[in-house]
Amino acid sequence: MMATNMISNPDKIREIIDKCDTCYVGMVDERGNPYVLPFNFGYQDGSIYLHMAPQGKKIGVLKNNPHVCVAFSTDHELFNRHAHVACSYGMKYRSVLAYGKAEFIEDYDEKVRIMNVTMRKYTGKDFSYNAPAIHNVCVCHIHIEKIEGKLSGYF
Repeated sequence: MMATNMISNPDKIREIIDKCDTCYVGMVDERGNPYVLPFNFGYQDGSIYLHMAPQGKKIGVLKNNPHVCVAFSTDHELFNRHAHVACSYGMKYRSVLAYGKAEFIEDYDEKVRIMNVTMRKYTGKDFSYNAPAIHNVCVCHIHIEKIEGKLSGYF
């Protein structure tokens, strides 16, 4: 049995999130069905930021029910105790689950700030944006209500 440890330390949680290139956002559609999509994201000061096209199913789903669960997972490593015994295989990983509410941001300057939080994650730098680019992007702030991390096989 591989050890699994829960993480509550904000620095350790941030370390896991920073290693991830993609997060998976779980939503609930108008019929009560789960709906999960991958996103690029920004993370700063305990908030998750998403950007997306201003149309599509996800917009309606989030406006109808802003409650989300955001999943991050990294450092996957297959291991085994006995190479010829299937049940002895497992996967090491580090993960974070964040629960919260999505808020659509309309303020121009705040959208620019959030876009730069995301762009810094992927490029390490800030950008200038033209007005149509900012007006034609949908930006979401996920207000985290609960966050928890987990290590499996790592100490």
